[in-house]
Amino acid sequence: MATILERGLAELSASFAAKGDGVSADLVAAPRVLDLLCRYIAEIELFNPAYGLVGAKDRDELVVKHILDSIAPLSALRDLLPPGLPIVADAGSGAGLPGIPLAICMPDINFALLERMGRRVGFLNNVVAVLGLTNVDVEQTEVERGAAGRYDLVTFRAFRPLDPPMLKALFRLLSPRGVLAAYKAREEKVAEEMSAIESLVGSWEEVETPVPFLDEQRRLVSVRPPR
Repeated sequence: MATILERGLAELSASFAAKGDGVSADLVAAPRVLDLLCRYIAEIELFNPAYGLVGAKDRDELVVKHILDSIAPLSALRDLLPPGLPIVADAGSGAGLPGIPLAICMPDINFALLERMGRRVGFLNNVVAVLGLTNVDVEQTEVERGAAGRYDLVTFRAFRPLDPPMLKALFRLLSPRGVLAAYKAREEKVAEEMSAIESLVGSWEEVETPVPFLDEQRRLVSVRPPR
């Protein structure tokens, strides 16, 4: 019987294919993706009791609320990437979510995991080594002290709200062609949060990103700075 991860990846692949994004559909369906994600899940389960990396009562919840949730916006994120060799930052990476699942699904894209806590940085370095992820760098830094103007896409999940100070810090990380991509939940919460900062952004939009087996709203909010 297929695991919930296998069924979830198959559902996401079919969803991307239905949208006409065959590249994302093929990436998610690749056998190496399943293998690497299983190994990543095993590392989280090994270290979670001591490190408190994620909140999940069992493996199925870990898979749905953290792994599939990280991958669900893959097609939308790929649409935000500029041509060439873009660099993606995962701000406040924590356990590597969404950065590591995305890096597994996009082996041709370079990722930087920005994390300030030493224990979690150690965990991330271990995962990168164990999985052999040559497209991922781990950087121990606060978001406010990250490399200015380096990243073409800055994404984050379960991170601080987009208030003016945090928005300024995240905009500082972006390259001239860069965009923020925030994992968010309910539509009304997004509207409330964005109304408080709308005068500080150049433009923003949101797209629904349903997660298999999750009966909760999920959406990706892309935010561009004033040009």
